[in-house]
Amino acid sequence: MNGKHITKLGFEGKAVGLALTAAKLREDAGVSRGDILDELQSVQNYPEQYQGGGVYADLAAHLLERQAADQLRGSAKLRSAPLPYRTWGADLIDPGAHAQMDVAMQLPVSRAGALMPDAHVGYGLPIGGVLATENAVIPYGVGVDIGCSMMLSVFPVGAGNVSTDEARSLLLKHTRFGAGVGFEKRDRLDHPVLHEATWDEQPLLRHLFDKAATQIGTSGSGNHFVEFGTFTLAQADPQLEGLDPGEYLAVLSHSGSRGFGAQVAGHFTGVAQKLWPQLDREAQKLAWLPLDGEPGQAYWQAMNLAGRYALANHEQIHARLARALGVKPLLQAQNSHNLAWKQVVNGQELIVHRKGATPAEAGRLGLIPGSMADPGYLVRGRGNPEALASASHGAGRQLGRKAAERSLAKKDVQAYLKDRGVTLIGGGIDEAPQAYKRIEDVIARQRDLVDVLGEFRPRVVRMDTGSEDV
Repeated sequence: MNGKHITKLGFEGKAVGLALTAAKLREDAGVSRGDILDELQSVQNYPEQYQGGGVYADLAAHLLERQAADQLRGSAKLRSAPLPYRTWGADLIDPGAHAQMDVAMQLPVSRAGALMPDAHVGYGLPIGGVLATENAVIPYGVGVDIGCSMMLSVFPVGAGNVSTDEARSLLLKHTRFGAGVGFEKRDRLDHPVLHEATWDEQPLLRHLFDKAATQIGTSGSGNHFVEFGTFTLAQADPQLEGLDPGEYLAVLSHSGSRGFGAQVAGHFTGVAQKLWPQLDREAQKLAWLPLDGEPGQAYWQAMNLAGRYALANHEQIHARLARALGVKPLLQAQNSHNLAWKQVVNGQELIVHRKGATPAEAGRLGLIPGSMADPGYLVRGRGNPEALASASHGAGRQLGRKAAERSLAKKDVQAYLKDRGVTLIGGGIDEAPQAYKRIEDVIARQRDLVDVLGEFRPRVVRMDTGSEDV
């Protein structure tokens, strides 16, 4: 018995050596070559029948591993063409974002999608991308800043009741920005999210608890902000009970899940990519976790905790400022725009990823900001099924950070802010209004997705310091 006999049966690679070892043992036991070859053919055809033990167990185990790997390769194969999806504001969107969305719609787990008018290139799924998958969650389909979200508080006082200097002082005293930054321990506020049992249900979450507790109530860098401004309600709306038409002092914030969420995203993206090593290179950042598996369930649990934690950060920011003002809000609205939700699409429960997209189910309130000097909007969703009940999450970048730093002049940005009466604390030139699309254009291209209820105009804005502050 030699290798030629084995390879004629169709064995390859490591299986040839394992088959020869087993065949030698059978020869030593007095079994004829013909019977051994018949046995090897049977092991090849039905390896599951031999994995329980015996002379062929190692060979059977290897063949089963190869079968599983082949199945995995097949299930990771992209579609030959993307599934169809609708785009809003195509004239505002760069080709790179369309290319990323096309790849996402070629995933074997994808079932539906949409592209919002603020879309631009991101990691994996484009910012402004909405993707529905079956029994799968994609960590980079949610994004690094899990639960990144908005919150608005409208106060029962006129917009001019707080001076620019007072607003500036309040923001400096009651908000914190930047990587690793937190309030001093004596100044931290408690929140129910820190007492959830979920923190003890995964080693990763236990490890990250102290980081989350230290950074509660704070904001990150980049495009995160807290703003005092003027909220204008042009006409009464039954959904905004107790809010008469007029101008009000308001606070608008944009924040996320801080270092805690970022580490959750990084960990589970690594897990997903190891699960699908055969994925095409262009789709590797879209590696997914099956929701019926342990890693998928662990990510789903951690993602939702990060989403609740992000909203807790907003709640503390607004609570601090409301307490300092000595008033209670007449209206509060909030929404996440970096998360995945279970949602029925065309009669089937799917996982809808919104990476930089606002949930816009019929009747749901949402917030779509502009830039540090441009208006933002309180909106109500129209539940458009083609958009998977979604809308834009902001204006969306038209210049990348590096491009903005290279091409924008500080004096032009300062003039833009001055012309609109905006006082800025921090804020890098990479976050300049000119780096963003015109929010009016973005809103105009999604009138079938949301109704605008009110407008927020920033007056005093705090952000983290950038590489070159404005």
